[in-house]
Amino acid sequence: MLNIEELKRGFHYFIVGWHLLTQKGLRRFVIMPILLNILLLSGLLWLFISKVNSYLEIVMNYIPSWLDWLSGILLIFSILMILTLFYFTFVTLSGFIAAPFNGLLAEKVEKKLTGENLIDVSFTEFIKDIPRMLGRELQKLLYSLPKIIFLFLLGFVPVLGQTIIPIVAFLFTVWMMAIQYCDYPFDNHKIPFSVMKAELASKRTLNLTFGTLVTVCTFVPFINLLIIPVAVCGATAMWVSEYRDVFKFDFDTKTHNNSTSKGISGRTMNYPNSMDIK
Repeated sequence: MLNIEELKRGFHYFIVGWHLLTQKGLRRFVIMPILLNILLLSGLLWLFISKVNSYLEIVMNYIPSWLDWLSGILLIFSILMILTLFYFTFVTLSGFIAAPFNGLLAEKVEKKLTGENLIDVSFTEFIKDIPRMLGRELQKLLYSLPKIIFLFLLGFVPVLGQTIIPIVAFLFTVWMMAIQYCDYPFDNHKIPFSVMKAELASKRTLNLTFGTLVTVCTFVPFINLLIIPVAVCGATAMWVSEYRDVFKFDFDTKTHNNSTSKGISGRTMNYPNSMDIK
């Protein structure tokens, strides 16, 4: 059921993401994600343009002749299906390539929002933590890939594959966008992937709204070059206001049990509400 308040907050955090992108102290942490985004988008755009005709021909061959009168509409849905596939490829690759930089950006955004003096991690420790970050990206891939493959195969079913399946694929893509970018602040606090999914599902309208805005902007020229750091910033603001209280007891417990822990995991947090950001 649609929750209007959550829908409004979803828009709010997306706008906050753009606001944070311009803040002093954060700009230098968005340069690398933007550069990686430009290179990856350029490569995939070239691949899409060069192969789209052959992909469309394959898909349209599965449509029976008695549906020729719907060919125009089915062609549009087929294009949407192919775009969804390319979009998933982009998100997956960008997730693996930019994961360390996005995690660092999320940490810096949280520091700015909370005013916390986080323990600085050395370059050596940062490098050592990269395999764990990539492992988290693999978890997301293992969660999403079977579903995307199943939807892609259903896309070859006449009528169903050119009407209902593109809509379902888009909705799943939107959900994955919420998971993809909210995962960075959750992962910074070592919160298990399954726990994070459950928390996001508890506020489904909020996260689907945020994910929809991110997804739509990915298809807008020039804006799509900035959308990854914007999404990371907005998702981190969402974490600070919406989810941190759920795990506050865990932070307090970890602080007492392990006072020498590194990074931002396991600390008592005193957060201002990011809804106050103008």
